[in-house]
Amino acid sequence: MLAKVNSSAVFGLEAIPIEVEVDIASQGLPSFTIVGLPDKAVEESKERVRSAIKNTGAEFPAKRITVNLAPADLPKEGPSYDLPIALGILLASGQLTGTVNDAVFIGELSLDGRVRPVKGVLSHTMTAKKRGLSSVYVPSENAKEAAIIPKISIYPVENLTTLLKHFSKLEVISPQKSTKLKEYITQEQYDLDMADIKGQEKVKRAMEIAAAGGHNIILKGPPGAGKTLIARTLPSILPKLTFQEVLEVTNLYSISGLLTTTVITNRPFRSPHHTTSSVGLIGGGTLPIPGEISLAHRGVLFLDEFPEFPRNVLEALRQPIEDGFVTISRSKGKITYPAKTMLVAALNPCPCGHLGSTKHQCICSSSQISRYTKRISGPMLDRIDIHLDVPAVEVKKLVDQNMDSQKESSSVIRKRVQKARDIQEKRFKNTSLITNADLSLRDVKKFCKLSPACLLLLEKATEKMQLSARSYNRMIKLARTIADLENVPHIMPSHIAEALQYRPRFV
Repeated sequence: MLAKVNSSAVFGLEAIPIEVEVDIASQGLPSFTIVGLPDKAVEESKERVRSAIKNTGAEFPAKRITVNLAPADLPKEGPSYDLPIALGILLASGQLTGTVNDAVFIGELSLDGRVRPVKGVLSHTMTAKKRGLSSVYVPSENAKEAAIIPKISIYPVENLTTLLKHFSKLEVISPQKSTKLKEYITQEQYDLDMADIKGQEKVKRAMEIAAAGGHNIILKGPPGAGKTLIARTLPSILPKLTFQEVLEVTNLYSISGLLTTTVITNRPFRSPHHTTSSVGLIGGGTLPIPGEISLAHRGVLFLDEFPEFPRNVLEALRQPIEDGFVTISRSKGKITYPAKTMLVAALNPCPCGHLGSTKHQCICSSSQISRYTKRISGPMLDRIDIHLDVPAVEVKKLVDQNMDSQKESSSVIRKRVQKARDIQEKRFKNTSLITNADLSLRDVKKFCKLSPACLLLLEKATEKMQLSARSYNRMIKLARTIADLENVPHIMPSHIAEALQYRPRFV
């Protein structure tokens, strides 16, 4: 007898429909074969399924069992096919009756029949909804994650026994209640606050602009100036995630197996060590998985000790930073992951860190300084919107207690940033854009109209500062963000002037 059960396989961010076909032949020696390019984990599901069915109290057929995972040319990996295979065997052997054509089944089985959680449940659910299916059966621990997607029934399965009773009408499984994001959005608590940073008013202003428009920023200064502290405080002023951004980020962490909560409502902050490989930073593998730049999607990628990263790793960042996505090609296929992240880089002015200091003498030779600065290419620096020199904090600002009461907290700054983001959301309502940093060349011409005075200022600055065409457009996008912070509909020369202050004289 032949039985067919719907499942799916995660490939990149998408889940591809998989049809699990189970045939139990009345003739031939007892055997259990899985075909359809299964990996080791799928092959081992034979023993898990066999033990789970027996320990559930059902009978495992002592016949020739053939399981086909179609399409056969797509590699199958992971234990998520255990549940549909077991269900298919029970249907094909006649121990279970019922219609399963309108549902998708995902789950790993333990030897006693319990259903364990799996990765990528959000992708499976979104694909099931696109296919027009009515329900998805997932492990109970993944049910709340799947229930983020509206207008599709999610059934939490604790073990194989409950699933048998459900289809036998003995004990029906209640659908999971829809997951409301408001239930998971709490008052965010941050270990660091902008009010804790002594001095550095210009730097904090630049960080506010970067947060409002999603711009890349590089911090250059001596050791102890507060570069790392400032970067790690940035999440405290970032605006809240939109519903679409929540889905994107949660889905990325789900397929990576890094989802520790039901849903991610805070913007990610990733800070890989400088020994990270290009695969770890960009993504890859035999079946490519997301790298750090994708895991920082809609959040912050902080690269401390920027020049210490290998040259090839930094150069690999150029395309994702520019395009907002990374495409990984392997022999088994090509996968594209989103990478719209704010890059925050920190570095010293020289190997010893005291070049240009009035308090410490630099001990580096000119050749050492040259080699250190050349580790970061010009094209890489050209893709960074805001270049900041972070000076050492004056002693009087460190010890002056009266200044603390005059400082703005992160919550105050975040309100201004949120207002600027709301303006951008309204401006880009009918587009796929979210922030000013996402603007393409065509979008800049459409959304960033410049007056003759602004164009004249930009023309003179471009000639004097030797700006590239890329830098020219990035300055316009930065000026647009500064105008949004002031709630001004049009870009003014003062906004252009401030944006130009954040460019190095030579790139």
